[in-house]
Amino acid sequence: MRAAVAAGHPATTAAGVEILSEGGSAADAAVAACLASCVAETVMTGFLGGGYCIYFDAATGRARNLDCFVAAPGLRASRPPDDLVHLDVPFGEELVHYAVGVASCGVPGLPAGLDELWRWYGRLPWDRLVEPALALAQEGVKMPRAHAACLAMLAPVMTMDAGARIYSPGGRLLGEGDRLDQPGLVEALETIAAEGARTAYAGPLADALLALIDDRGGAITPDDLEAYRAEWSEPVPVKYAGTRFLTRSGLSGVPETLERLPRFRRLDEPARAVAWTEALGAEPLLGGQTHTTNLTVVDADGNACALTTSLGLGSGDYLPGLDLHLNSMLGEAELIRGRLEPGQRLGSMMAPSLAIDQSGLALVAGAAGGTRLRGALLQSVAGVLDEGLRPWRAIERPRIHRIGDVVHVEPGWSADATGALASAGFEVKVWPETHHYFGGVSMIGRRGAAADPRRSGEARAA
Repeated sequence: MRAAVAAGHPATTAAGVEILSEGGSAADAAVAACLASCVAETVMTGFLGGGYCIYFDAATGRARNLDCFVAAPGLRASRPPDDLVHLDVPFGEELVHYAVGVASCGVPGLPAGLDELWRWYGRLPWDRLVEPALALAQEGVKMPRAHAACLAMLAPVMTMDAGARIYSPGGRLLGEGDRLDQPGLVEALETIAAEGARTAYAGPLADALLALIDDRGGAITPDDLEAYRAEWSEPVPVKYAGTRFLTRSGLSGVPETLERLPRFRRLDEPARAVAWTEALGAEPLLGGQTHTTNLTVVDADGNACALTTSLGLGSGDYLPGLDLHLNSMLGEAELIRGRLEPGQRLGSMMAPSLAIDQSGLALVAGAAGGTRLRGALLQSVAGVLDEGLRPWRAIERPRIHRIGDVVHVEPGWSADATGALASAGFEVKVWPETHHYFGGVSMIGRRGAAADPRRSGEARAA
């Protein structure tokens, strides 16, 4: 498999390729690309969020999951957090409810995850991995089409607090091609380069976070930050299309869905549409980690990494002078199942994954998109592993998402396919155009690398 990077923004991809070209490992490139995404993709993710990673070590043939998702705060909380701020945001054809504000911020996990990934599998010095992101912060970065469209949709939150200066300078919301300037990130990244990612837990960034929380009434305490650790675990294996597919379970639902998928290569388009809809099941939820991105990396030695990260929607609060947006995971009702104990991870739909066959690594992939993540990922994965499509074709193909008996359909499915869905008893809603509602996938396989045009992604060989 050829070395490559696929991610949700051209600048993110370029950062990963730059590090690979200097002999960095897949872990080095993933860390650098992720830090770059925290500058270039701040309508999708951020340094004070959380994520999940899967890493394949070619030397040992072992894959491991890394949990660096957001944790519930409250270890020695001195006072309850203020009320959440509730709002409804139009998301394509749907209206999605969100809860934001400083009380929605959970304990960040991404900094610890990047540190852990680098310490286990990195080769290059830490400060070198920060350089591409720092350069982006110094120069600014252009807004691609999909990110500008997402910003327009999320403007009520993204322009709260310091966000108005960042995303609506002079009172005009940034559009496609406009430069996104976040000068505070320069100081933040210089601190991260000098002190390491753990500065978010014990250092200047931690001090700034705790001061903001104390001032505005959040729940995170010094003990919460001190106690946080990224955690390695074994992936969940599923036999699929002649491969050993490795992923994570939990709210992702990926292992269970894979086990009930038919072989799509044997089906015509109408039968495939109905089979997908039935396999996805009656998803009752909307929202959940829409403010998300994914990147995938393979290096010259065959090591591979998929890393999915998110801020939730973002709380609307920023660290003063540092332009770091707080996560809003505690306001994502879909992620909280039952009572959370302090230190416990919130649930997540994220499912970075890879597939191994008799010849070795066959595919590494991940997706963004909240409750659409599972369908976006698996429709793309099935296209490659089952139907034999090239990654770019599998990702660009129109998707389906089911909510109850309503099936949301991207344009491109034939009238026979939508007719078959209607005959099967579903209400069919055909969208007027492809949309980032249907998720954002990035993948690298033996026949190339691809990133989702719905999110203005880019893939490049290294």
